[in-house]
Amino acid sequence: MDLKDIKAIIDLMKKNSISEFELERQDFKIKLKRGGSQVVQYEEVAAAPPSVPASVPPIPFSTATLPPQGAASGDTEIKSPMIGTFYRAPSPESANYVEVGTEVNPDSVVCIIEAMKVMNEIKAEVRGIITDILIDNAKPVEFGQPIFRIRAL
Repeated sequence: MDLKDIKAIIDLMKKNSISEFELERQDFKIKLKRGGSQVVQYEEVAAAPPSVPASVPPIPFSTATLPPQGAASGDTEIKSPMIGTFYRAPSPESANYVEVGTEVNPDSVVCIIEAMKVMNEIKAEVRGIITDILIDNAKPVEFGQPIFRIRAL
């Protein structure tokens, strides 16, 4: 099974509101689970020499949500779409993607979350101005954890 097949399974899960999928063949086992506690397992059971496991891409979804209670009026939270490590810049030598006061559009990259040694660019998905950065650089984030507040324009 290759990455294209795994992406197709993820798309089917999303379209059909399936929360858990498991497939086991001779020397291959995959288990995908979506929801509050995102678990992704991939295992090849073979007598072959050890290899680097293939990474499974995160299940995409909109990170922009309705304003939470207690947030400033008109602010929206951008939440982490996965478990990983939050980075404000593409590399240690580079400038941060955004700062408080930065105007962003839906396609603006606001940070990177590293998961399973894959760097995932996170986009704002709304037009607005960053009002708060809720996570420190290089710190772990949980699925659904707020990472930015943004005032929609």
